[in-house]
Amino acid sequence: MIMMKRRKFIGISAMSVPLVSMFPADLTSLVRVIRRGKIEKRSLGRTGEKLSVIGFGGIVVMNATAEQASSRVKEAIDYGVNYFDVAPSYGNAELMLGPALKPYRKDVFLACKTGERKKEGARRELEQSLKNLQTGHFDLYQLHAVTSLEDVDTIFSKDGAMETFLEARDEGKVRFLGFSAHSVEAAMALMDRFDFDTILFPFNFATWYAGNFGPQVMERAKEKEMGILALKAMAWRPWKEGEERTHEKTWYKPLPNAEEAAKGLRFTLSHPVTAAIPPGHEDFFSMGLRLALDFKPLDEEEIREVREMGLRTEPLFRFPMET
Repeated sequence: MIMMKRRKFIGISAMSVPLVSMFPADLTSLVRVIRRGKIEKRSLGRTGEKLSVIGFGGIVVMNATAEQASSRVKEAIDYGVNYFDVAPSYGNAELMLGPALKPYRKDVFLACKTGERKKEGARRELEQSLKNLQTGHFDLYQLHAVTSLEDVDTIFSKDGAMETFLEARDEGKVRFLGFSAHSVEAAMALMDRFDFDTILFPFNFATWYAGNFGPQVMERAKEKEMGILALKAMAWRPWKEGEERTHEKTWYKPLPNAEEAAKGLRFTLSHPVTAAIPPGHEDFFSMGLRLALDFKPLDEEEIREVREMGLRTEPLFRFPMET
């Protein structure tokens, strides 16, 4: 009975936010730090932290050499990036990022994730990730890619992953707690169950307009004063069947050029989002850095253009979730 009530509540709440609401958004809820020659920083919810509006996704150094990893991290630091995010599921990214980030560790905000849903597995991944990243703590530890309500129930069950999260925070091994989610249903349920510090979610022009996927989650996260972090800002659409996949580190097709990528990134950062993580391919990450240097919120004409672009695009995600 409790599950049925909660599922019904999630559905009603998610549908209560109209498709095009909250945009153009008011950025006054964020503290913005504009820096000459560096990318902007923004406040992260109620944490007191300020992060660069572009985050370094660990996939950027997956399968890189040690020299390449160091070079890519240094490029990010030179642009003013202080937000780095990685996960055990990103191949050897943790092993490559740890040494490359070590000279800068005290000055950056390091986030990691676990895909484990039970206490024991989450603890095992946490300890291994700390070792791989050569650090004594994570600034943010997140549940990774939560999609189903069944996962949510497991996470909060006896011996669920949340027990490890709370213990690790008490131990000083993690400072803040968050999650990433790939469905509206899971995101709303997680926010209903616990006061997380952050959310990492696909806030993308096409999913927003063509998929009704995002406005509900952003509204709830903003109400809860969470730090809002974005995935898929520079994503375009799913790969078509038989289409040549030109970028092996992206399971979706990125926006095809700098002009289109700028529209996607500006759409996302024109909302009360602290930071966006570009696609994992190193060329797209470098593009995101360059584009963010000159960020300006979309004006009304540009909003109409991006909305039209979104409505004619096949979205990566939809609400309700397709089964």
